[in-house]
Amino acid sequence: MTYHEVIYEPGPVARVIMNRPEYRNAQSRVLLEEIDRAFQEAADDPEVLVIVLSGNGPDFSAGHDLGSPSEIADREIRGWAEDFVGVFDRQRDTRITNTMRWRNNPKPTIAMVHGKCIFGGWMVAASMDLIFASDDALFLPSHTQYFSAPWDLGVRKAKEILFQNRFIPAREALELGFVNQVYPAEALERKTLAYAGEVAQRTPLSLRQIKHSINNMQDAQGFTTHINASFMTYATGAQFGQPDPRMVQGKRQLSPVAQALAKLQKPGSS
Repeated sequence: MTYHEVIYEPGPVARVIMNRPEYRNAQSRVLLEEIDRAFQEAADDPEVLVIVLSGNGPDFSAGHDLGSPSEIADREIRGWAEDFVGVFDRQRDTRITNTMRWRNNPKPTIAMVHGKCIFGGWMVAASMDLIFASDDALFLPSHTQYFSAPWDLGVRKAKEILFQNRFIPAREALELGFVNQVYPAEALERKTLAYAGEVAQRTPLSLRQIKHSINNMQDAQGFTTHINASFMTYATGAQFGQPDPRMVQGKRQLSPVAQALAKLQKPGSS
């Protein structure tokens, strides 16, 4: 199987590497489709026991691709519906259906996060079973589409951080239980792959039973129902909402990401 924006390395510990470093692994339609294909290829391969997701370049993922040249070219070649139904279906396919497939992949999955992990990057990382992060990693939680933040952070902490629209440093993410382990940047890959190799020594059936049971527990509490309902709320707001005039400077609208990045420059802003 040929990949263009993902590197797939099969093996007992399979590697799925987002490979758009020039765009800080912003999530184009092609990238999301190829992540999905790679995860399915790993799921279908009996030799694969654990899957590790990571990103090439300085950041894990800058989130949604809002218009890189390759993304625009893909839209022109394959089309890009702009009506409400078309946008709804496309976003549901690329942000909910596939992300839930990754969450429910029968094999253990680990996100290996370094640098910034923003919005869409959060959604991808959050759909993995475990998250190992470098000590310089920064997470900006998403409140749209795959809205898992209340489950990832707890209800009150999710509200606090989302109301502020701020990055969560790796150590804080560890304390909140979103991240499993934090390592020095130079040790992250070695430590993550060592853990994955240890897990790969377990029997596949045991791993599958553990994951299935824990995911079922979450679903009994309403996880999947909440994800679907939150997407409907987001889709309705995206259709009928208007830009907030307070976020506009001159003719340029400031994005939530730009706001959060600006806060990083202010000591004590968190």
